[in-house]
Amino acid sequence: MQAEESHLVPFIASQVQEEPQGLYAMSAVLMDGDSGRVLFEKDGYIFRPNASTTKVMTCILALENSKGDEIVTASSNAAAQPDVQLNMQEGEKFYMEDLLYSLMLKSHNDTAVAIAEHIGGTVENFAEMMNQKAKELGCRDTHFVTPNGLDSRDAGGVHGTTARDLALIMRYAIENETFLKITQTRSYRFTDIEKKRVYTVTNTNAFLDMMDGMLSGKTGFTGDAGYCYVCACRQDGRTFIVALLGCGWPGNKTYKWSDTKKLLEYGLDNYQYRTIWEEPDLPSLEVEEGIPESEILTDTARTPLACPCSREEKERKILLRKDETIQIKTEIPKKLEAPVKAGEKVGEIRYYLNGSRICSYDIISEEKVEKRNYLWCVNKVFRDFFH
Repeated sequence: MQAEESHLVPFIASQVQEEPQGLYAMSAVLMDGDSGRVLFEKDGYIFRPNASTTKVMTCILALENSKGDEIVTASSNAAAQPDVQLNMQEGEKFYMEDLLYSLMLKSHNDTAVAIAEHIGGTVENFAEMMNQKAKELGCRDTHFVTPNGLDSRDAGGVHGTTARDLALIMRYAIENETFLKITQTRSYRFTDIEKKRVYTVTNTNAFLDMMDGMLSGKTGFTGDAGYCYVCACRQDGRTFIVALLGCGWPGNKTYKWSDTKKLLEYGLDNYQYRTIWEEPDLPSLEVEEGIPESEILTDTARTPLACPCSREEKERKILLRKDETIQIKTEIPKKLEAPVKAGEKVGEIRYYLNGSRICSYDIISEEKVEKRNYLWCVNKVFRDFFH
C-alpha cells in the first residue's frame, strides 16, 4: 500500500492556557464526556481507594436492575453498617426510589448495602455485578468489593479504581435521566413503607451550585482514600468529567472544590468542537489486465476512486484543544488487479490525534473493471493490425 499524508492546519484562536498546576489530588482526570478521551491527567491510571464515589456504580446498577416501587427490606448486615447511616433498622422496609436519594444525596452506607442485597442477593454477588459492569464500560483497573466504598478487600484485592476509570463510570451514568434527576435534587423527604419514620436527606455535593452547567457529582471520604470526587459539567454543548482521588484528608475538605474548578476552567477555556473532515484528492488507479466498460480496447484500464461519506460524517466534530492538529493518512495501492467491482474497498483514509486513530473511511472503486479475456485479445490484435 502507498501511504500519503496530509495535515489539517491547527486552529489557534488565542494563546493556550497552561495545563493545570498545583493540584491537591494524588490522582486527577479531565475527560471529554462525549468521546471518553482523557484531556488531562495527573497519575490518572494509578489504582487507589475511591470511597463513596463507588455509589455512582451502585446507583446505576439499581436503576438498571430494579424498579422504583420495589420494596427493599433492611437486613441485619445493612443495619450494622458504620456512619454515614440512614439508621435503618433490621426488617424495616423502603421503596427503592426513596433509597436511591438516600444513597446519592447523603451517601448512606446502610442504604447501599440494603440496595445491593436486594438486587444481588448478597453483597458479594452485587460486587460481581459491579465489576462486570465496570469491564463493560472499558474500566481497566477497577475492583469493587463493597457497594458503599468503605475500605475493604477480598480475594481479588483492595476495593478501588483509577481516576480514569471513575470518570468513565460517571460518563456512562449521566446518560441516565433518572440518575441526573436524583443527583441534581437538593433535598428529598420520604418515609419507610409503614410511615413510622420520616427522613429528609440533603445533597452533600456543594459544587452543584459553584459553577454553571453542573450535571451531577458524588463526594467520598475514607481513611485510606482521603477526599474523593467525581462530577460532570456541560456548557455550550461541551461535556467534561472530572475525577479526583486522594484529594486531601481531614482539614482539607475544600481541596476537591479547588481542583475541580481548576480542571473545568482549563477544559472550558481551551477545548472547542471542530469539524475534522477534509475532502480527499483521490487519483484514478490503473487496473492491470483490466477492461474498463467505457474503453474496451485501450491498453490501460483505470477506475476512479471515491470516499463515500455521509453528510453526518462530514459534519462530525470532535473536542480539540486550540493547538491540536489532526493527522490524515491516505492508504491506497499503486495499482489494482482485475477484476474490480464497483464499490469495492481498495484503500482507507485514517484520521489520527496524538498518534491514536479516531476514525477511518473506506476508499472504493467507482467503476467495475472486467478482466481481459480471449475475445478482448482478438479484438485488440485486429484493431492494432488494421489501424
